[in-house]
Amino acid sequence: MRRPIPLNALIGGLLIAALVLTAAVALVWTPHDPLAVNLRARLAPPGGAYPLGTDEFGRDVLSRLMAGAATSAIVAVATVAFAVIAGGTLGLVAGFLRGWTDRLLMAVNDALLAFPGILLALGFLVVFGANRWGIVVALGLAYAPSVARVVRGTVLSIREREFVEASRVIGNPERTTLWRHVAPNCIAPVAVLATGMFGWVLLSESALSFLGLGVPPPAPTWGNMLASSRPYMESAVWLGVAPGLCIALSLLGINLLGDWVRDRLDPRMAVHA
Repeated sequence: MRRPIPLNALIGGLLIAALVLTAAVALVWTPHDPLAVNLRARLAPPGGAYPLGTDEFGRDVLSRLMAGAATSAIVAVATVAFAVIAGGTLGLVAGFLRGWTDRLLMAVNDALLAFPGILLALGFLVVFGANRWGIVVALGLAYAPSVARVVRGTVLSIREREFVEASRVIGNPERTTLWRHVAPNCIAPVAVLATGMFGWVLLSESALSFLGLGVPPPAPTWGNMLASSRPYMESAVWLGVAPGLCIALSLLGINLLGDWVRDRLDPRMAVHA
């Protein structure tokens, strides 16, 4: 009998759906221009034409939150895709070929893993520059080693299975065996890792923006909105509460949904009846 979807997964799914929907809508419409300056409405409290108030330049906070959601979603999806493709390919090749290729690739991979992800991303940003796609490449390279390690471990257990040996026996090239029979069996653990990685990337992007190393102003992101709210924490509390709440709810949704994905795809987490 098919198990019902638990409440925490439903809540997580709704929160993620709200993030994706907000990001999609922000690409074509926002209540106000998120970059338009209106000094007459500077630090207006929530209400009326500005449901979440305005910032120190009179810009609509709601519109900037929506635009920031689009930026965060695009950066997170692109970064996870980059990390999965780069790290997955590295792990597949290293685990399947073994020998000196495996030792060389894993030596480089382990050297990158020795650095915290955010610190490694900071180093890459110096090279690629603080812009949207620079962040994608920097964070993607920072998190790719984790994917490579997981994929390599999975490949090492799969490459000795009977169906892989059968593929070799019938004369399939090693390349065909790798991509047709080994790679598809790595999808489940990578899907579990990618779900959690989405949250890590979202938090890292917000942290980099908070430090002034993310998408350059005046483009809105939740991190730089949070950073710019610091001088007004007492006089305009909504400036910090709104982006902080968006980050917290997005991470909560990702974690709740990620737990459910892990329980469904990871056999070690299966609940025995």
